[in-house]
Amino acid sequence: MMRALFTAASGMEAQQFNMDTISNNLANVNTTGFRRNEARFQDLVYQQMRAPGTPVGASVVPVGQEVGLGVKVGSSEKIFTQGNLTQTGNPLDVAIEGDGFFQVTMPDGTTAYTRDGSFKQDANGAMVTADGYFVQPQITIPQNAQQVSIGQDGTVTAVVPGSTQPQQLGQIQLARFVNPAGLSPLGGHNLYTQTGASGTPVVAQPGLNGTGSLQNGYLENSNVQVVQEIVNMIVAQRAFEANSKSISAADQMLSTAVQMKQG
Repeated sequence: MMRALFTAASGMEAQQFNMDTISNNLANVNTTGFRRNEARFQDLVYQQMRAPGTPVGASVVPVGQEVGLGVKVGSSEKIFTQGNLTQTGNPLDVAIEGDGFFQVTMPDGTTAYTRDGSFKQDANGAMVTADGYFVQPQITIPQNAQQVSIGQDGTVTAVVPGSTQPQQLGQIQLARFVNPAGLSPLGGHNLYTQTGASGTPVVAQPGLNGTGSLQNGYLENSNVQVVQEIVNMIVAQRAFEANSKSISAADQMLSTAVQMKQG
């Protein structure tokens, strides 16, 4: 019965983590390029009273006798499914349709990655993120440029004074990872950083080597499905309640046993 108390408590802790994860998903339902998290669980060690295959005379025990000691959080995995695209009409907004990440140069010179293509221009005309980080490779748009456009292959063009034909200003490239779920989210900036689990990035022109194509004038929404998250929340809540009732039941059984011993 004491064992049941700790086992049920581990279930309550796991479902609390699950609820925290679901709440974060719902909080970011309108975050551009956000990827939902999913909590994954693992069972804890088993206390074995009798092992299967134990010799009994001329035969062996066909099945074992063991009891599990609860659950733990195994991981919190980013799910990189495609989000819906929303048309904005902004010439510097761009969405990735398919695999890949935009590359961003951080202030310390390292490279970060994002699915958020809501780019801006800084005071010098350079393409930057909302936080002012340079898009990599760096692309500068002349201040007097007109009809700025980003092609599906990442080519950035614009019409500059003295010319009637669009001129190429630069080329956006995308990075792919063998294991994007292994990227580390950089909170507060909608960015990811490379880890040993993600592998090294494979950089290519959009549409090549497995990377997606770009859609100019669009942004990618979060891939959070509100209805699914609410269903997950209800399931987590019921599982939490069930574990709390297990604690109550184990407590009542323990109380009865103590009273019988005293009697």
